[in-house]
Formats: sequence, structure tokens, C-alpha cells
Amino acid sequence: MTLASVMVLALTGALPVRTAVANEAAGDAGAYAFAEDARSIDGAVNTVDAVERLEPGRTYRSMLPASGTVYYRLELDGATSTYASATAVPPAGRTASVIDGVKVAVQDGEGRSCDVDTASFGSAGSPHPVAAWAMREISPRRSLCQEAGTYYLSVERVDPDGEGTSPGPWEMELTTVSEPPPAKVGATSAPKEWNSVPPQPLTGKPERRSGGAGFTRAAPVGQGVWRDGIRPGQTLFYKVPVDWGQQLYATAELGSSSTGGGRYTAAALDLDLYNPVRGHVVDVGVGYDGVQKAESLASLPPVAYVNRHAAARQIGAMRFAGSYYLVAHLSAAVADDFGDGPVPLTLRVRLGGAAQDGPGYAGESVPPDVFTVTEEDRGAAAEGEDAGDDAALRALAVGGIGTGTALLAGLGVWALAARRRTVP
Repeated sequence: MTLASVMVLALTGALPVRTAVANEAAGDAGAYAFAEDARSIDGAVNTVDAVERLEPGRTYRSMLPASGTVYYRLELDGATSTYASATAVPPAGRTASVIDGVKVAVQDGEGRSCDVDTASFGSAGSPHPVAAWAMREISPRRSLCQEAGTYYLSVERVDPDGEGTSPGPWEMELTTVSEPPPAKVGATSAPKEWNSVPPQPLTGKPERRSGGAGFTRAAPVGQGVWRDGIRPGQTLFYKVPVDWGQQLYATAELGSSSTGGGRYTAAALDLDLYNPVRGHVVDVGVGYDGVQKAESLASLPPVAYVNRHAAARQIGAMRFAGSYYLVAHLSAAVADDFGDGPVPLTLRVRLGGAAQDGPGYAGESVPPDVFTVTEEDRGAAAEGEDAGDDAALRALAVGGIGTGTALLAGLGVWALAARRRTVP
């Protein structure tokens, strides 16, 4: 069923809006929703040919070849830090090399590495969207990559020849974000202690919140208990507004199944946490035997600017406020033991600590407010908006009478004309 037919059925009353969109989404459980405003860009096979540059605040769509490295140009000043991420989207399948994934690096004009990161599919060996990030950070602790000039983002596959790995190219979504320096120089060391004892997961009746199919379509959630259904091979995206000084705790729970008794999928669910620039923070796996199972993310420090001075990368990733992403993937292998139907998924999200003032930036980030939690963000997390709805369908559901009536009128005219054409 195409999106156009879904819209027709929804608008004519044959299907409710949410049901129509849910049925459309269920047709391709592994599909990734790229940003609607993503600009297509070609990576170059060497730095000399990397003519098109990535602009901060823009989202790009590109291709990652099965082998070899592709390069993208960055023009950076000598004052702001820049974060670049690549979300690799492999084709759907049942298996993949467990170490395959995407590797990104930021290099200066002389080929020296500023930063490098790798993201893999993990022990599940189930292909799904994974994101890696690399940065050019302005810092008194660094000697390289501090000058203004031309830099390059390099992207490559990790294990293109691994067993079960897809031989063709992958699609990618690229983003870059710039962060201004603080107005005043503060502490240059990370906190050595914080409340690392996680609280008990929240209890209570779960509220329905449909996950999105990509970072830009992530469903907003706040503190609470949220439920959804996740199909084998599917990846669901949620975003949590986390302010300066707050700690994020999250538990993923798979509900019981009526099928597959006596069977077990060791790495059934993978829950990843990404920061506001799509930098990977931490992940946890959940095994599944058809009986309810739950696992929690490792305890993380409160969001603080000085976390960037930590030696551990997962602590350094908690360096700014904004939308943190919970990304849940159910292994395609679950279908072998428990069928293709959705498995109940519950997310228990808790925020600890009171919101605090940020570092006081000497300028504005690009895009604006990416490192800020607004009242609109908190409202969306509390009230929710179904990320499974297409943007156009959401507009029709909210506006209802305007565009919906016009479209229905047009459909009525079309139907009447069709009937007249069939009259002998």
C-alpha cells in the first residue's frame, strides 16, 4: 500500500489516520526514515576531489561503498568545535558480520587524525542503522586540529568482507553541528564522582508512544513508562530532553510471547543511547526466551560541559544538554523463534536531578538551540506526538477541516467524474 493510498483511505474514513499509517509502516519494518530536507551529496574517493563541503546545521544523504573510504570537506574556523556524524543504513537482512558497521574520522589538511569513532552491529549480527561520530574540538588540552582551515570527514565500512555482510553499498545520513566556546573559561577537569547508584525503574501503567523510524522522526518521550510493539528487524527511535545537571536512566523490557516456548535469542534487543549530535554514549542488550526480560543502561553522570574532559568516551559524550536518543533494535533472528509479529516493548525512563544553567556560550550553536531544552521540548515529551504518523497526515489530523476537506472535495469530484465516464 502506497502512502498516497493510505492517505485516501484515512481521509475517506476507510481507515483511521493512526491505523492507516501504522499499517503502512508495518509493511517495511526495517525502513529508515531519512530527513525530509536532506540534501544529496557524493563522497569523493580522495581528499583532492572532495569539493562539496558539509555545512553545519544541514543534513545530507549519501552512499557508502562496500569497500574503500569516502571523503567530505569541512571548512572550520579556529574558535568553534564541530561534531560530524554518519548514520549508516544497511539493507534489511537476517545476518551480518557482528563487527561490521561504520567508521568515521575527522582529519586536518595534513592527514592527521583529530578524532575517530566506530559503530558496529554488535553480537546480534542483525543489520540496522548505526551512527558513529567524530569531532574537531577546540580545547586547551589538544595540540592538533586547533587552527582554522580545511578539514575532511572520512567514512568507511568496518568489515566489508565479513561473513554474512551485504556486498552492496549502504545509504547514509550525514550531519554536522558546531558548538561555540563558553564565554568564560571554567574547570578543565571532569567530575570524579557522581551519584552512580541507579534508582529503581519507574513503575505504573505504560502509556502508548509509537517510536519513529529515524533520528529526525524520533518520538519525544520524557520521564515515564512508554510502550510500543517492535518487529524483528525493526529499529525504533525516541528522543528524551535532558537538561544541564540532569541524569538519564533508561530500562528496556521485552514482554512475554505466546510462541516459541523453550527457544532463546541471546541478543534479541539492542538499546543504544546517542547524544544530541548523534554521538554514541552507551548500549545494553536483552536476551529473550519468550518470557518477560529487562535490562538497564549503565549509570551515567549528570549532563555537564566539563564531562568532555573525561578520559572515558561515554562520559565525555554527556557533554551537552539537548535531545538524547534511545534507539531500540529487535534482531531479525527473533523471527526464527517467535515469528514475524511485534514483540511488546516497554521503555522506563527516569530523569534525576534538577535542571541547571548551561556554560554560557559565547555565540550560538548551528543549528540553533541544539544544546538547549525548551518548554516546547518538555511539552512534546509529556504530551507526545505519534512519530509513526507522516507529517502530512499529522497536519490533516490536527487541521482536519482545512486541507482534509479540500482533499476530500477533490476526491469527490474525481469519483463523480469517474462515475459519469462509466454511464453509457
